[in-house]
Amino acid sequence: MEHDKKYFTGAKVILGTGKVLDTGSILTEGGRIVEVGENILFPSDGEIVNLAGLTVTPGLIDAHVHMGVCSEGFPEDMDDTNDMVEPISPQLRALDAVYTDDEAFGEALSGGVTCVQTLPGSGNVIGGQGIIMKTRPDVMERMVLREPSCVKAALGENPVRVYKPKGKLPTTRMGSAFLMRDAFVKAHNYSSKHLMAARKNEPAERDLGMEILLAVLKGTLKLSVHCHRSDDIQTAVRIAEEFEIEYTIEHCTEGHLIADWLAAKGARVTVGPSLTSKVKIELRNKTWDTPRKLWESGVHFCIITDHPVIPIEHLSVCASLAVRAGLPPDEALKAVTIYAAEHLGIADRAGSLEPGKDADLAVWDGDPLDSRSKVVKTFVNGEEVYTRA
Repeated sequence: MEHDKKYFTGAKVILGTGKVLDTGSILTEGGRIVEVGENILFPSDGEIVNLAGLTVTPGLIDAHVHMGVCSEGFPEDMDDTNDMVEPISPQLRALDAVYTDDEAFGEALSGGVTCVQTLPGSGNVIGGQGIIMKTRPDVMERMVLREPSCVKAALGENPVRVYKPKGKLPTTRMGSAFLMRDAFVKAHNYSSKHLMAARKNEPAERDLGMEILLAVLKGTLKLSVHCHRSDDIQTAVRIAEEFEIEYTIEHCTEGHLIADWLAAKGARVTVGPSLTSKVKIELRNKTWDTPRKLWESGVHFCIITDHPVIPIEHLSVCASLAVRAGLPPDEALKAVTIYAAEHLGIADRAGSLEPGKDADLAVWDGDPLDSRSKVVKTFVNGEEVYTRA
């Protein structure tokens, strides 16, 4: 029988705020955290969950994946990550492609990952809209935290690789930058035409792509830009500043080369997938030192897998490898919990174990940043959704 109230007790509790309870307790009700501490009174009408000898952390968050859109075990021609027909396609929605029977959802839970941002791919300059969701498989309306979560864009090799053989823009980095700028100019013109029509009480045709780009221009949606090389990162920031739009840098592979500049710009970035070979030229400066150097410079960052590039269950391993490269352990754990939540704008719901937040917990048999440690149980909204056999 599932109880509405749960009392998790006996475990070492890492809150994700920098505070650690050697023997802590967590009280939850209605899927939310009510209280966290060392001497909490347990309710007589609740379920006691004894976690003695184990370690509890916030559920991990991967801020950049393609799970459910690029499903595990599917042939390439079933990949829904990119509609590579038009380089500017903001009207596409990842929501409409998420397959919740993707094996990746179970694998995420086995790795303690309770929340992700799933995105379109990087084959287009503007590829569509992302979605933030819990990883417990269900109907989408019960999984979604935010939709759309951002507009995905891309600079660098990928769009050029797609469109150069087709003989259409972009065939260079200049072409990609032009198309991105042009899209926002067209969105501005679209808005002006609609305002003019409204003043004249005349009808005006809708354009779903322009409406989404207007949301970016108005500041209600972020532009999340795939870019690895330092020049592409600078171009993304330049365009965002030209149009005064909120943005994030996705991957930021050469971010360590311009870390002080990124800090001065107040940029928010994701780092990864770092657990790969250097499969293309713009990855030649990929290094595990990037998270440490960004942290030292004061850049807000989180660590990602880019699943299925790196299997999502290894998000904690990616954090541990950043520790091996010099990132402090508490910062590494924050990079896959509270910093990821802040990157996504959901820190009021997830990323740390605090009253009022969702009861998303990962329970470990050891140090979560020791790659030998395993997730024993995972809870989403207070419900046990994974138990290690």
